[in-house]
Amino acid sequence: MTMGANGSVRNRDVGWGGSQRLGMVVSGSLTEGMEVRLDADTSIEDIKVGTFVNIQGQHMRFFGVVTDVALASMDPALPSSPPDVSNPFIARVVSGTAAYGTITVEPMLTLGAGESVAGLDGPQPAKTIPPHFSAVGSATDEDIRVVFGSEDDRHFWIGSPLDMDTQLCLDIEELVTRSNGVFGKSGTGKTFLTRLLLAGILQKNVASNLVFDMHNEYGWQGTSEGATSTVKGLKQLFSSRVAVFTLDEQSSRNRGINPDYVARIGLEEIEPEDILMLRESLNLSEVAADATYSLQREFGRKWLGTFLDMSGGEEMRELASRLNVNDRALSTLQNRLRRLMRLPFIDAERSHDSVNRILDYVQNQDMHVVLEFGRYGSDLSAYILVANLLTRRIYARYQDLTEKAAGDSAQSPRPLVITIEEAHKFMSPGIADQTIFGTIAREMRKFNVTLLVVDQRPSGIDGEIMSQIGTKLTCLLDSDRDVDAVLSGVSGSRKLRAVLSRLESKQQALVFGHALPMPVVVRTRDYGSSESYASFGWRDESERLAMAERDAADLF
Repeated sequence: MTMGANGSVRNRDVGWGGSQRLGMVVSGSLTEGMEVRLDADTSIEDIKVGTFVNIQGQHMRFFGVVTDVALASMDPALPSSPPDVSNPFIARVVSGTAAYGTITVEPMLTLGAGESVAGLDGPQPAKTIPPHFSAVGSATDEDIRVVFGSEDDRHFWIGSPLDMDTQLCLDIEELVTRSNGVFGKSGTGKTFLTRLLLAGILQKNVASNLVFDMHNEYGWQGTSEGATSTVKGLKQLFSSRVAVFTLDEQSSRNRGINPDYVARIGLEEIEPEDILMLRESLNLSEVAADATYSLQREFGRKWLGTFLDMSGGEEMRELASRLNVNDRALSTLQNRLRRLMRLPFIDAERSHDSVNRILDYVQNQDMHVVLEFGRYGSDLSAYILVANLLTRRIYARYQDLTEKAAGDSAQSPRPLVITIEEAHKFMSPGIADQTIFGTIAREMRKFNVTLLVVDQRPSGIDGEIMSQIGTKLTCLLDSDRDVDAVLSGVSGSRKLRAVLSRLESKQQALVFGHALPMPVVVRTRDYGSSESYASFGWRDESERLAMAERDAADLF
């Protein structure tokens, strides 16, 4: 117990499993949130936006989040004529009585009747509010477990709530049923957070991953926050369940990696749809990009090789005349494509089997594939070309497999999550309705394929696509347009905007959507220490040898 400013005795433990009293409800509404007057002995400096609290009503308990912190006073003249607080006694009397702190709490869920959270059917969305003078207290570890679940076969520990050390989980099974997004400006930890999600999908075995690894961060090893050291990638943590493919064998060897497969793209595999995706990165006009369809009709499957081998001048003018295309646009298209097709992983002589190899690992072996781009990851055109080409073919195969399994769910293909970086390049408003990535996002796992999009410019993604993103994990953003894009169509977006703007620049994210019962700010869990690796089941060599010796001793 503690002594209040007026000399009364106040019990700080309100009896909700260790919850500490903060204050009481004095006004508010369901849409605007509840105004809570803080007790005199509650320090306003200890309460942050995003903190979880309990509100004990007459018949039920409410679980909410702090959306604002403010100072108030009973005397309107107090701000302009503050008292002399040099006397400590006067300062104590005024603080908490004439002048006090308030917080605004958004009631998100109800935890059922009574003061115990045990034995409830589960949290329900709040559709009413607590009455005046309801006691408000800090959330407890048990509250977090009831609301967000405990780590099990379907719940994955993603981090901790602000100012709490308890584990906060998301529903990983629900996560993979829709496309999801990781957003944040450069340097805020998007890669770190994406690596955690991929490890969670792997650990819980709810789907297979296909990662288009632009900067070689997810396969064998990646860089820590700040790029000061290296951390283990998925292959080191789950060695028998992850295959590393590469487009740049030399880069893999230089980094000490023995890839499982060296991927190649045959020139004949490239279709006009793949070139259309390159309009922006190759700086092609709409006329030039659309001409690829005419070239395919003119030359058939070998259209690209035939076009690239053509000389300029009169031959190009004659072709332009036959296709009814501007000859300068056609020449520009040829020059830009020639530079791109010189990439070493493009084979002009024959087709390759990269799609079938990926499907074999994903479907037949229940493994996960990370495709590293090596030195070519810095070439955005190369990344877009390969990711689009392989995804279109893989998705077509999944369509066939799903349709053949109609009526027999046991024969349905294993769910697949495809991870792409620089997502706005694949799903910008001008092309989203024409690309395979836009199709996948809109169809929401219709054929057991979803996306994990990673981007620092969510405002560049088509608005309809953003509305289909099931769960969003958003680090700090510094553009109002990007914030608007992430929060568009989300209930309570104004309050979430305030929460998002106050995120720290590292290791914090606002998470909301289908995989959680309510929006939450998390301090993401550690990744990079021996303890963090052990939490995924990894053991170092000495531990593995010791376990083998114990097993041998038990056996004999």
